[in-house]
Order: sequence, then structure tokens, then C-alpha cells
Amino acid sequence: MAEAADFQGTPSPARRWLRRTGALLAGAPLLAGLMQLPTAAPAQAAGSDTVSVALDSLSPSAPSDGDTLTVAGTVTNNGKQAVTDAHVDLRMGSLLGTRSEIDTAAQHSDDLQSSLGTEVGSKYTEDFDSLGPGVAEHFSISVPVDKLDLGQDGVYQFGVSLSGKTSAQQWDQVLGIQRTFLPWQSSEADTKTKTTYLWPLISTVHVTAKTGAGELQTPVFQNDDLAKEISPGGRLAQMLALGKDLDVTWVIDPDLLASVDAMTRSYRIQGADGTTTAGTHQAVAKQFLVDLQDAVTDREVVALPFADPDLASLAHNGTSVTGSLSHLKDATDVAATTVKTVLHVTPSTDFAWPVNGAVDPSIIKVATSAGADKVIARSDSLQETGGLTYTPSAARPIGGGTTAVVADARLSTAFGGDLTHADSSTLAVQQFLAQSLALNTQTDKQRSIVVAPQRMPSASQAQAMATAITALQNSNWSESQDLAAAAKAKPDPGATTKIPSSSAYPSSLRKQELPRTAFEQIARTQDKLDNFQVILTDQSRVVTPFGRAINREMSTSWRGSGSEADSFRTSVESWLDDLISQVKLIDKSETKLSGRSATIPVTVQNNLVQGVSHLVLRLTSSMPTRLEIGGNPYYEQPVEVSGGHSQSVKFSTAANANGRVEVTAQLYTEDGQKYGAPVSFDVKVTEVTPTVMLVIGGGVLLLVLAGFRMYTQRKRAAARRADEDDGPDEAGEDTSDTPGAPETPDGSAAESSGGTGDADGPGNPATHGDRLPEESVARSGADDPEQPSDPTPDTAPESADPSETGERVDR
Repeated sequence: MAEAADFQGTPSPARRWLRRTGALLAGAPLLAGLMQLPTAAPAQAAGSDTVSVALDSLSPSAPSDGDTLTVAGTVTNNGKQAVTDAHVDLRMGSLLGTRSEIDTAAQHSDDLQSSLGTEVGSKYTEDFDSLGPGVAEHFSISVPVDKLDLGQDGVYQFGVSLSGKTSAQQWDQVLGIQRTFLPWQSSEADTKTKTTYLWPLISTVHVTAKTGAGELQTPVFQNDDLAKEISPGGRLAQMLALGKDLDVTWVIDPDLLASVDAMTRSYRIQGADGTTTAGTHQAVAKQFLVDLQDAVTDREVVALPFADPDLASLAHNGTSVTGSLSHLKDATDVAATTVKTVLHVTPSTDFAWPVNGAVDPSIIKVATSAGADKVIARSDSLQETGGLTYTPSAARPIGGGTTAVVADARLSTAFGGDLTHADSSTLAVQQFLAQSLALNTQTDKQRSIVVAPQRMPSASQAQAMATAITALQNSNWSESQDLAAAAKAKPDPGATTKIPSSSAYPSSLRKQELPRTAFEQIARTQDKLDNFQVILTDQSRVVTPFGRAINREMSTSWRGSGSEADSFRTSVESWLDDLISQVKLIDKSETKLSGRSATIPVTVQNNLVQGVSHLVLRLTSSMPTRLEIGGNPYYEQPVEVSGGHSQSVKFSTAANANGRVEVTAQLYTEDGQKYGAPVSFDVKVTEVTPTVMLVIGGGVLLLVLAGFRMYTQRKRAAARRADEDDGPDEAGEDTSDTPGAPETPDGSAAESSGGTGDADGPGNPATHGDRLPEESVARSGADDPEQPSDPTPDTAPESADPSETGERVDR
């Protein structure tokens, strides 16, 4: 009753005091917790944003028993308040059992909300009295591996943290952390993963289609960037220096070798204004090739098709364009020859490598069309669908005698980011090694794993790759293997062999592909080259540089550089057009024919340094009823012109009527293809008029009459002299010099030698061989008008027929 009364009524003052005191005592712990929450949460958030920890090096990357682990890096106060009583600690995290756990941990490597791990110990720390705003301090801590309390083999999280106080938070707290991975394999693994690492030596396109006119055909480079890459410190020079000490498979683009080899001799650099300057890096190029020859000796070398053609672009956009696949075959055929000539090693050409290892049925079909029977794919494209609990071996039979060599996506993309800073490079190396060890611990079954990194690693990426490969090759869980051996390894029965559909191809990669218009332009250039080369006496001078330029137009290196690719293709086609135009017809002006027939010359000019042949020049009349050429509407003649010369080809024509006729000259190849632009000109035909014929006939008649008159005069003179030669008259008197000698029938006086009448005297014309034919006839008594011994007249006897009107007509 009393308890009921107290509860229902008004409590007494004493009871109210007791009740309030109990409530305060009971709520004290909760109040304390509520008071701490607002300060604890901001402390961690501030630490995440205020202090950064960079892990610049961790050595050894994969420690074993007896090693001492050295960790070095930098801590930076990015906040506005100084950090006091600061200290850097090493922290051991949990054992990560799967590859997915490694991926998740890597995504939260600097998250203060995640587990911080256990401090290794205060003995292995580094202190700073104060870390001012904007101040960066370097640290280096070494700890024996046996002090890390590592248990079973596997991958452990490993972190470096910075703790301290701020003026706003006067208690010791973690203000920043950086986590990484510590692969731990204390002794030789019972089963080691066989790892193949591809070491790509590939560059962008550097050489144009242009060559010098000399016998050596000096190549012209787009720029001098290749010299920078192969010079000491350059990207390719570092790739070479790093790769020579690694057990890797070299994957080489023969175009790079051909380009560097061209630099060992005379070469030129094309300027922005179109002019060229002499290249000066012959010594650098020679040294690069010497070093490369040493590096690949006794190593596996895989040669990509020349200029590394974009297989996916060709499969998706080029196969519908006639002739596109033939370029891939040409690029594959020349690859082995180039590598063997430059490096003196025999490469493998059995492998095709699509961009990022992304495949679909059309890419596989194109990749194997040129003879390759192994396609390097990647596991994020050809994904596992069989529910395997481990990563299977790389080799997968996909039908038709083709093997897909599936590279591991996690390992292949480990060094694709910005690794210019030491901390990012260190994290990439540790994550790569962690993934490799986690893969090895998945099963006791030995597997062959392939790593296919990005095609053109930067210098910093290459350095990180080399660090990881060196650690891997010295590890207790992996051993090196050639790519050919990996492709021949026994495939896992449960591994997927189904090629993904075309719709599964990444859209991001499809956007970077060469468009169909690019392959159409390539086809057009090839058609022009085919038409051009048949007329050349030395085809290799043109076919080789342009053939390789067409290969370069299809290069994978154009991805992401569409405008540059367009410009390169246009320059190749323009240069070919310029060469083709060096063999041409010379323009002709109007030609006049003033007769029934004439010869019309057409000039072919060759400004090339080599001769041309197998050409046919066709001259066509637009009105064959008025003007015939060679007795037909058109006429053809073969053409051969030496280098740097012109050749005039003559055509006979016949006019049937007056008027203007358009005539077209066109060059053809012997197979009937038009070559170059035609040349058209007018021929004005003027037939011989009756008046002109009358004048010509009258002139001929006068000549005939004059000739007859001369003949009769000489006949009578000869008869008279014959009478005189009979001797003196009966009285014995010589009358040859008697005045009043009888005149000739035409009334002229008889000819007198003015001498003694001696036929052989000095004054007798016979002594000079000018004896007339009539005199010879009179002396011999013969009736023939002419003897073989008679002197030949100075001019031939003229014909009574009309003179020919044919004439040579020049332009």
C-alpha cells in the first residue's frame, strides 16, 4: 500500500532526491560514451585527410626466414595543425586467404576505418617531436622477419601508420596509414607455379613512306622521337637494359627493328613545313641494336606481324573491305625475315596478340588467318564459367587446331597505372607478388600462368615490372617458363574454352578501333600501288617502302590517336599520287593537218629515277569518220621511257573530211588499266583544195616541158659533134674552128671548147667527168640514151606525180 501510494502520489522530497541521484549514476556511462563520440569520429576523419603515409620501398619484397625487412617512406602533414609526439609504427594485419580479398584490401589501403592491425612493437618505430603543417619527413625502419610473428605461408596485410596528437585532439591516435601486402613463403613450395612473363619491345609508327631518290633510298622519319626512346635513359633503352637480366619472353614488333636499323645509316627527319633535315643518331641506333642482339641471345623471341596490326579493328571493320586480310598475311611473312636479319635469331611467328587480350569469334578468325595458331587472350575476356576454385593453366584448345593462351588479368594489369612515384610503384609490386603467391596456394596442382602486360610500358612501369619479376624469380613459389612451353602445357579439363560473343567485346576498346573508312583508304592506296608497280623496271624501290607503310597504317599504336592515323594515311596516299604523276603525258595545243595524212607525235615524260615500261599509249579520235588514227578510230603503241627522260610516240593519221576533231591520248598498263590523266587536244583538218591541186599540177607540167626541151637540145648537139668527129673534109681542111659554124636547130651556135678540138684536152669537159650522156651515145654509135659509166646527176629526176603531203606535226 505504501509503495502504491508513493508511486501514484506526489513523492516526498527525500524520495525525489534519491531517485534523481540513482538516475544520474545509472546514466553516467552512457553520457560518457555520448560525449566521446563527437570527438572520436572527427579524429579519424581528420587523420585520413590530414596526414598521408607514403611507402616508398619495402625490401625484400618477398622475405624468407632469416631476412630483415626494411621499410622506408615519407609521412606528410597536410593539415593546418602541427602533429606532436608523432611516431611511425609497423603493423601486421590478417592473413588473406583468396585473391578477391587481396583486391578488396588494395581498394582500402589508406582507410582508417578498417582494421589497423597489430603494432609490431615500440622497438621498431621512428619518432618525430613535431610534424608541422606541410612538412614531410622521411622514415626508415628495419625489423627482423622473425619479429613479425608470421604464421603459416600466405599473404599478409602489412601497414605503416603515423600516430600523434594535435592541439584539437590531445590524445594519441592514428592519423594516417598505408597498407600493403607481405607475401610469406618460408621455404620452397612443394608445387611451384610456372610463370611466363612477356616483355614487349614495341613502339609507335615513326617511318613515313617517303624515301630519297638516291640508290640507297634514304628513309624519312616523321620526327626524332625514336632517337629519344633508344637513347640512354629513354623508354626503350630502359626496357632493353632491364629486360636483359630477366628470364622473360621477348615480344618484338619487327617495325621497330627495321626503323632502328634504318637509323644506323643515312636518314632524314621531316619538319612541320615539309622540309627534311639529316638525322644524326646513327651511333645511338647501332649501339641499341648491338645491346639488343646480346640481350636476346639464347632467349625466346616472339615476332608480331610487321607494325603490330590491330586485329580487332581488322576483324570488326576491315574484313568487309576487299584485300584487307592480305595485308595481315604480308605483315606476318615479312616479320620473321626482319627479326632474323637484324637480330640474327629465328623468332616464333605462331602467336597473335589482340589488344588487351580481348577476343570474340571474328577476332580469333582474323588472328589465325595469317598462319598463327595461338592467340594470346586475357582472363577478363575469356572468363571462367565452370566454377573452378583455382586459376587454371593458360592453354585452352578452342577448336580448329587453335590454342588460346589466356593471360592472367590481375597479374597482367598490375602495372598499368601511374607509377612515377615510388610509393605507387612499391604498392604495385607488392600486390603483384601477393596475387602470384595466392594463386600458387589455391591448389597443389601445378599450373602454367602467363602474364601479358600493356604493349608499351612507360619507363617507370618497366622499372616496377622488373622489380616484381626479379622478386618472383627469386621466390620460393614460382619458376620461369617460355611462352611456347606454356602454350603446349596440358590444359585443365574444367577450364572454359568458349569464346565470348561479339556483344561482349568492351565498348571502350571498340571506340578506339580504326573505322571502315580507314580500311577503304588503305584499299584505295593499294590499288594505286598495284597499278603503278607494273610499269616500273625496279619495283622494289616503290613496293617495299609503300608496302611497309600500308602495314603501319593498320598499327595497334594508332588507338586513341585517330587524327594522327588519318594524317598518316593521307600522307602515304598523297606521296604515292605524287610519284605516279611523275610519269605523264605532256599537254598538247591545237594541231593543224593541211593534207590527207600526217604524223602526230605525243610525248611521254618520266621524271622518276628509274625507267618505266609495260605501258601502252592509246590515241583516240572522237570522229573517226573525219580523222582516222592508224586506220582505226584509235591506235595503241608500247611505251618505254628511261628515268629522267621523255619519249615522243608518233601516230599516223588519215583525214577524210575537213573540220575540227578532238583527239585523246591516254596511257594504259599492259593489263588494260588506265594510267594517269588523259590529254585531249584538237586536230584541225584542212583537205587539199582544187585550186591548190591546179597550181601543183601546173608546176609539174612546166617541169615536164622544161625537161623535154633540154633533152631535144642535147640530142641535136650530140648529133652535130658526131659529124665533126668524122675528120677533115676532102680538101684535108679542119673546119672545127671555121668561123660561121652552123647553128644548132634551135638557133644557138654550136658549142666550142676554144681549144684544138682534142677530146681529152684540158679545156674539154670530159676531163672533169661532166660528159653529157648524149655525147657518149654519139661516140659509141649506140642508141641507148645512157651508159653505166655516165656521171650521176646532182639531183634526182623529178617525178611527175603530185608530191606527198605527209608531214611531221609537232606540238
